[in-house]
Amino acid sequence: MSKTIDWNDQRAFLAVLDTGSLSAAARRLGVAQATVRSRIESLEATLDAVLFTRSVNGLVPTDRALGLIEPARAMANASEAFVRTASADSEAIAGVVRISVSEFVGVEVLPDMLGELRQKYPQLVLEIDLSNTSVAILDREADIAVRMHRPQQGSLVARKVTSIELGLYAHRQYLKAHGEPTDFADLAHHDWIGPDRSADDLALVSRFLPGVSRQRCVIRTDSHPMQLAAARAGLGIAAIQCVRGNTEPSLKRILPELSVAAMDTWIVTHANLKDVPKIRVVSDHLANCFRQYGGSA
Repeated sequence: MSKTIDWNDQRAFLAVLDTGSLSAAARRLGVAQATVRSRIESLEATLDAVLFTRSVNGLVPTDRALGLIEPARAMANASEAFVRTASADSEAIAGVVRISVSEFVGVEVLPDMLGELRQKYPQLVLEIDLSNTSVAILDREADIAVRMHRPQQGSLVARKVTSIELGLYAHRQYLKAHGEPTDFADLAHHDWIGPDRSADDLALVSRFLPGVSRQRCVIRTDSHPMQLAAARAGLGIAAIQCVRGNTEPSLKRILPELSVAAMDTWIVTHANLKDVPKIRVVSDHLANCFRQYGGSA
């Protein structure tokens, strides 16, 4: 294949993959549906391959298309990183900074940390990636990540900023109806809100709460904000970050002497980015905020 593939054709390919239709892909890209169709046809002609077939549920990627996802995403990440790097003068505290955080931190913790930063640097634009899996900082999927485990790659700069305790919480009305546990053995007789399929979370429960099996969980979800919401609704006992649980007036900590776990928290960035002013400012701000957040426990 000697033809050069247009990056816009690949963007259309990824948009159709993600949305499942030409019309939805067009809305995402801000172009006409006919433009997306033309770009897919152009890409198929260049590759001499069919990339999508039609079904009642929309466009379905072929095996050839599925094999192209990883390199196409890598190019998209590189393109976005290029735009973020070029989005402001190298010495200015302005432009786009992409932050990756877990779902719980992104929903329940991070928003309160960003107000002062935005007031001080109004030209900053913050992209927030909510993911419970580690993004590839080395591949520039994000500029900064907040992680609950220490990264192993040598090209990353990681700062441990705090340790966040997990405790057990339940709604006061739930405890009134079911009784409050007075010792560890009582926990086995209560309704639980816990993980569904997350191997890490299931292992955590097995390690620190061996008497609480998955089968005891009446609400099973890998979404930590959903676990907190279920506890707020009085559906059972959940493991919640103590700093957050202690601020909920409807919740009460159970067996406060019991610490389910302590999660070391790290601010991570690429070694090549650590001295970029806008990255350094955001990273330092988050580090200070998480130190205060963890310390408030």
